[in-house]
Amino acid sequence: MKKFNKKDYGKILIPMVTPFKENQEVDYEKAVKLAQFLIDTKKGDTLVLSGTTGEFHTMVFSERVELFRIFREKFAAKIPMIAGVGAASTKETIELAKAAEKLGFETIMAVAPYYTKPNQKELYEHYKALSEAVDVNVMIYNIPIFTGVNVKPETVGKLSEYKNIVAIKEEAELNAKQMTEFINATPSDFIIYNGDDTMILEAYTQGGDKRIGGVISGQSHIFGDKIRTMINTFLSGDIEAAALQQQQLLPVFRIMGQNNRTNPVALLKDTMKLYGIDGGYPRRPLSPGTPEEIATIKALLVKQGLLA
Repeated sequence: MKKFNKKDYGKILIPMVTPFKENQEVDYEKAVKLAQFLIDTKKGDTLVLSGTTGEFHTMVFSERVELFRIFREKFAAKIPMIAGVGAASTKETIELAKAAEKLGFETIMAVAPYYTKPNQKELYEHYKALSEAVDVNVMIYNIPIFTGVNVKPETVGKLSEYKNIVAIKEEAELNAKQMTEFINATPSDFIIYNGDDTMILEAYTQGGDKRIGGVISGQSHIFGDKIRTMINTFLSGDIEAAALQQQQLLPVFRIMGQNNRTNPVALLKDTMKLYGIDGGYPRRPLSPGTPEEIATIKALLVKQGLLA
């Protein structure tokens, strides 16, 4: 197992959307074209496959493994990749992790099991079993709004004692100071990734460049260059300029959840199309944006100076 080094993955990790066809099948060809676009335009430094923005929760096991296989074949030499292997059961999580390991992934990301609402002991045993089943780096993924459970700092602290549990992706806006608690509970080489586009600067404020790996950002499909500029501006010490950049982007990040859309991926795909980026359709039950929703997004992008 290669030792985890956050520098290998850069500061902007793109949780890539999974394009679906209108008939709801996975559009692997479109996924490859999208990935090549993201690489060519330098929107991010790493691709994260089969995460929440990738709609893994609506994909079956074989579809996810096929996505892993195709991307290892096409892009292993072009960009770092992380395989999202989270599932509702420990058994399926481990099976997906083993498949990713066999295909050559060095790092996997595993969301806390959802629907069953496991307690902290059960969460600990879940990640312990995953850690022991594979010889790859493991990133915990904490997103209570979807899983119904929070992987607490004391649990993460215990899990960080395993050599291959190396990082956590935190959906930070739900519990704004928990990143600091994760930092305090873990060793100095355990890395915290911000999983919320609205909290990029706040994450660096809490952990600095040493403990914060960067952002796993769905919006980087479109605004990766602007997000990179904002991070670099902040880390260079120009706080005022970075704040202005965040003020420009924040309303756009927020509007993806209009009309009680908890998962912003459907409207993200529609917004991508406004920039000529084809991310395909969402998979039901998620539905494409209505004409009214898309018009609202377009008007805001123009107002914020982000679309001509």
